[in-house]
Formats: sequence, C-alpha cells, structure tokens
Amino acid sequence: MTEPARDLPEQQAGEGYTADAIQVLKGLEGVRMRPAMYIGDTGHEGLHELVKEIVNNSVDEAMAGRCSRIDVTITEQGTVHIKDDGHGIPTDFHAGENKSGVEVVMTMLHAGGKFDKKAYQVSGGLHGVGASVVNALSEWCTVEVWQKGKVHQQKYARGIPETDLEVIGDTDQTGTIIEFKPDAKIFETVEFSFEYIAHRLRELAFLTKGLEINVHDARTGEEGQYLFEGGVEEFVRFLNEGRSVLHSDPIYLQGERDGVSVEVALQYNDSYQETLFTYANNIKTDDGGTHLVGFRSALTRTINNYATRNNLLKSVKFNIAGEDTREGIAAVISVKVPEPQFEGQTKGKLGNSEVKGIVDSFASEALATYLDENPDVAKRVIDKIVDAGRAREAARKARELTRRKGVLDGASLPGKLADCSIRDPEKTEIYLVEGDSAGGSAAMARDQSFQAVLPLFGKPLNVEKARIDRVLGNDKLLPLITALGTSIGEDYDFEKLRYGKIIIMADADVDGSHIRTLFMTFFFRYMRDLIEKGKLYLAQPPLFLIKKGKQELYAFDEAERDRHIAALGGEGGEGRGIMIQRYKGLGEMNPDQLWETTMDPARRTLLQVTIEDAVEAEHLFTLLMGEQVEPRREFIEQYALDVKNLDI
Repeated sequence: MTEPARDLPEQQAGEGYTADAIQVLKGLEGVRMRPAMYIGDTGHEGLHELVKEIVNNSVDEAMAGRCSRIDVTITEQGTVHIKDDGHGIPTDFHAGENKSGVEVVMTMLHAGGKFDKKAYQVSGGLHGVGASVVNALSEWCTVEVWQKGKVHQQKYARGIPETDLEVIGDTDQTGTIIEFKPDAKIFETVEFSFEYIAHRLRELAFLTKGLEINVHDARTGEEGQYLFEGGVEEFVRFLNEGRSVLHSDPIYLQGERDGVSVEVALQYNDSYQETLFTYANNIKTDDGGTHLVGFRSALTRTINNYATRNNLLKSVKFNIAGEDTREGIAAVISVKVPEPQFEGQTKGKLGNSEVKGIVDSFASEALATYLDENPDVAKRVIDKIVDAGRAREAARKARELTRRKGVLDGASLPGKLADCSIRDPEKTEIYLVEGDSAGGSAAMARDQSFQAVLPLFGKPLNVEKARIDRVLGNDKLLPLITALGTSIGEDYDFEKLRYGKIIIMADADVDGSHIRTLFMTFFFRYMRDLIEKGKLYLAQPPLFLIKKGKQELYAFDEAERDRHIAALGGEGGEGRGIMIQRYKGLGEMNPDQLWETTMDPARRTLLQVTIEDAVEAEHLFTLLMGEQVEPRREFIEQYALDVKNLDI
C-alpha cells in the first residue's frame, strides 16, 4: 500500500510535474542531504574521510614545496585540530565571488587552487570539494590562516559563516589551522579512532620524503611522530618487517615522463604472497588502476626478457606467468599526475589511460638496467620466480584432481558438515567450530533452518608459510574450502559462496585465539573479499558461568564476572552460595547453554572482521604469522600489557 501524495505540492499531486516542484539546493545543502555521495558513507569510514580531506590539502602544500610539518590532534572534546606550516589559504578578496578566498574555499564546491596548475602542479584534493564538504558536515568549523604577518580567523556552523574573516592577531609564521566537530546529526558515530588516523598519517609520511607529521590524542595521551627521509624505500622495508628478504636493499626506481612522476620501490622476500600498494598524488588507490596495470606488465615482461637473454630458463618446462613474478614481492607504486582521473570523490581507482604506458615504459627500462647491474640479485629473484611457477603447476594439478572429485566447488560436501535447509545464501550462516565435541554441541544447539556447523579438528595450516599447492592438499582447510563453495586461487568465485555469514567459533583461551588467528590469516590471504564484503565474524563464547540458586549469569571476561558476583551479593570476586564455573572449552557447554550465549541471533555477540587499514593488516599478519621470531617477540613485548581476556 502506498502513501497518498498529501505532502507534495498541490500541482504535483493533482496537475502533474511542473517547474514549481523542482527543488534547488543552494550552497552546501546538497552535501548535507546526500553526504555519502561525497565521503562514501556516514559511518566510521566517512567520519575519518573528513580528516583525510583536510590533511590531503596540507600534503598538497608539501608536494608543492611549501610545507614541511603537519600536526594533527584529536582533542578531549572529540574535535580534530589540523595545523600545517604551508603558505595558507589565500585571505585576499575574491572579486568574482565578492568574498575572501578563505570563505570561497570553505563554502563553495569545486573551488580551489588546483585546477589551472599554477599554484599546484599535482594534488590529491583535485575536485576542490574537500574543505567545503568537511565544513558542511561539521556542527562547527573554525579556520585560522597565518599569512602576511596576520592571523586571520573565520567560524562556521554547518557550512554557514558565523563571522566574517577577521584579523585576530599578528604572526611572523605562515600556515593554516582547521578545527572541526563532526555533526552528530549526519554521522552514525562521531568517535574518532587514533589508530586509524595514525596509520593513514604514517602512510602519507612514507609517501612524502622529508615531511614531518605528528599526531596526538589528547583523550588518551597516545601520540606518533613520522618522518621518513627514505620515502617509499622505507615503506617497503616496513612491509617486509618480519620476513626474510632476498636482497638487503629495496629496488628503487624514480623518474618523470610527460609531466608524470613515477616512484617505485620493490623488494622480494621468501613469502608466497604479493604485497602491493598503489598511490596517485598520495591518495591510496585501493582498486588499483592504470599505474598498477603498467607496473605489472613491465615487471612480467622485463624479468622474462632478462631470464631468457641470460639463459636462466633453459631447464624450465613451463611459461613464467605474471603471478609467478609477483610471488613474495613487496612493492609500492606512487605516481604524481597533473590531471588525475579518479573514480568517485573517495578516489579508489586511477583511470588515466596515458599513465599505463608511462609507468610501463619507465619501469621496464629502469628495472632492466637494475637487473643488468645487479646479476646476483637477479639470479636470486628468478630462482624464486621459477619455484613459484613450479608450485603454480603443482597447484593446477591439485585443483584438477579435486575438481574431478567435485570437492572444491561444493558438489561433494564434507561428511562432517551439518548443513542447513535454507538455500538462500543471504539468509544462512556457517559456524566453523573447533573440535568434534564442540561441533556436536553446536550441531544440536543450532537452528537447522539457517545455521550450518562444520567441526574442524586441530590447528589449521599457517598459510603465511605455505604455497597454494600445500593449502589445496591440507586436510584441515580443504573441508572448509569445499563447504564454502568458492574454491581458491585462480578458480575463486565469490558468487558461489554458500553462506551469508561465516562465523569462527573457537574456545575462549590461548589455543582458541591461535586457531582464530590462523583462520583469519587464511581468509586474509585467499578469500580477502569475504572480509571486505563483511562476511566473516568471530563468535564470542563466555568465559564464566555464575550461579546462585536458580539465577544463571554469563560473563565474557573477569571484570564482567566480578560485576555479576557483586550483583548477586558477593564481594571481591566471590560470595557465599555463588558457584563460578570457568569454561575451558566449548565442549563443556551443553547445547542449551551454547545456543543461549553464542548462537541465538537475539542474544549472541558477534564481532565482524574488517580491514580498516590494508597496510597495517598486511604488516601485522606478516609480523605475527611469518618466519622471523625477533620482530614478533618485540611486538608481543610492546603490546602484552594491552591484551585483554588472556587465559594461560
């Protein structure tokens, strides 16, 4: 049943669509009405996009050679204060708009100094909407510009000026300070994450040699200082921390063609993954683009040509593929483009067709020169690539064998899988349960219509230390791959996923934590888009059962246990007549308890696994699951005191 058109203008409801029904949004009204068009969403990502937009403007000043330091502070009041020592937004009068340059930039879309290339040769804030969008989506925003010996200030409320641009003091410095408070009427959350912001700022410092970026959280006292004179070379060293590298120094390629600056750093390691990040004008292009295509093409062709020319493939019975040349590579590709063409305001993919050829030709020539001048490195890299090719061939044969058996595509489901009756993937979920005992309880506890249970025994393979051919032959992981139906590697197909939620349910102890990490490593390496599309979850089983008489309460950590004990009349973590049971494993819980605490959608707690920061996720998985012991020990020593729910 549709609602009557009682709220529409009379002529639209009765006489049809006329010009009077057309609504014209003025100024920044359109941004407030459709914020997701400009910042992607109004959740956690969109909130932090505000910080990125302002910081990107400061970085543009640095790329133009006018800024050497940026300071970012999350204040105790939850606002963000961003200061740079650039030249400052122009404070003089803009004749065409009859207002100051500051007000033009802060209140008008597509207004900025980045269009004619006179003020900025390249920029990340291309569209000229960043500052004005932040202003529009803030409850209030204050801008200070230090310029021409004066401190200028203007205040805004939801994008509308509350004051004129005023001179409030004298200074012998230059720069811009912007502080804003995100509008709670717009955003689902206005709580900034120090960790998320710090990681992005570290990335920007890696990409901009000599730029000092400081971040401070006044709420907690956390802080970070980032300054990397080595630029993207240091970035690659950071990515390879915890890995054994094939050559001590990253290969660094830098040059400029047709006004496009290309900077590449790469270093091979003994892992089996490709770790590759791309940037255009310091904006991370998560979806790649023409610069990535150009680099991959150059890498494959140049290595093949070198190996053939130097007779290094005489015993190889197969063709070296592009994926072979990228196994165990950590690389950063950064281009600066005068007229970048991004997809969308959040700039996920670079579209300039000319950039592909520029990166391809430049990287081919520079890499060929490096290989000729460093034959020892070239030999080690090509030996690694040949091994990767042999493993790829072995994986192909393993896939063909399992495909003939109907294993990988889900045609022959694992015998231990207790499947659900509903076939619509969006309405179903599968629990990956540690051990047969817990699996049996979960199978009895579940709602059979939409919940499937797959018991898994023992710890799965650490895929950080194994190639895909070993994964395909692993008796712990193969039932999981089969049950999900997507396959892995070149046969991977997200559309064949059989369940809408994949829930890892392991014991609430150290072994359970290790198993969860091993499974998350597998998903991160071989089914990453399941995480990116919000399909992977962690179940949260309780650690304690607290009983007094007929009252039963569950606690997920020691603090909650003590609160329950106090509520039941106990004190100091104990009390007369109160029984406390600590669960050592899921198998100790009967089906009713497991359903009530961990599987009932109405009462359970699920943690969704997300990748907020791909660079940090890559670094952590390498550090924690890789071969090198010392970096892992240092990480554990640094963060051991922050660990919660540790059960030893």
